[in-house]
Amino acid sequence: MKHILRKTAVTVLVLLTFCVLSFAQSPKFKVLALYTTTVETDHVDFARDAIQFYTKLAAEKNFVFDTTTDWEKLDDENLKNYQVIMWINEFPHNEAERRAFEKFMTNGGAWLGFHVSGYNDKYTKWPWFVDFLGAVFYNNNWPPLPAKLIVDDNTHPATKRLPKTYIAPINEWYGWKPNPRDNKDIKVLVTLDPANYPLGKKNLIKSGDIPVVWTNTKYKMLYMNMGHGDKVMTFDIQNRLFEDAILWLGSK
Repeated sequence: MKHILRKTAVTVLVLLTFCVLSFAQSPKFKVLALYTTTVETDHVDFARDAIQFYTKLAAEKNFVFDTTTDWEKLDDENLKNYQVIMWINEFPHNEAERRAFEKFMTNGGAWLGFHVSGYNDKYTKWPWFVDFLGAVFYNNNWPPLPAKLIVDDNTHPATKRLPKTYIAPINEWYGWKPNPRDNKDIKVLVTLDPANYPLGKKNLIKSGDIPVVWTNTKYKMLYMNMGHGDKVMTFDIQNRLFEDAILWLGSK
């Protein structure tokens, strides 16, 4: 009898250990990051750095970070496997990919978009995305430059470790019209400091309220204007934003 009990106890212990290990090794969430290599060099450079950054972070924080240049992976069947979609340096151009992304977001998915992923103008013809992003591209500075940023909200999970102000590395900064702040559903988290003006040399941003990080509160999403060139992810303080953003988006 004692032998049977001892054997049963060992079996139970082995099963419990296996369950604990399996649970501990299960990824917290899965990210699908889409990008392209056929855009301007500065955007390809950023994609390379972003993939390196998030691949390392995924290993440290126990989440899956899959990457692809195949935008046809934006389909209903494939998106069922992921909790977060990231657009690194491009955006969908056909109706099938657009509709799949809309469905993913309206069903509770999460999104992180960088820089040109938020680009839209009168030729884009995607009204849902204009409402989702809450803004339309208007202008930009040139050449790319570092800039002082103001953190509007330190209570959001993505910005909780940022100082009230900091100097962001070299980037091309976008202006927007309409301004995302004018949309009642948009919560602006980080803004370009007006002390930067005039910003640029060839193309100048001379004035205006220019948000650079925000969320549409109707969805679990973040847009970040950072994403041009190979300096964006070289500053530890700003990297806190990139890290905390993906962890918030992947959280349940």
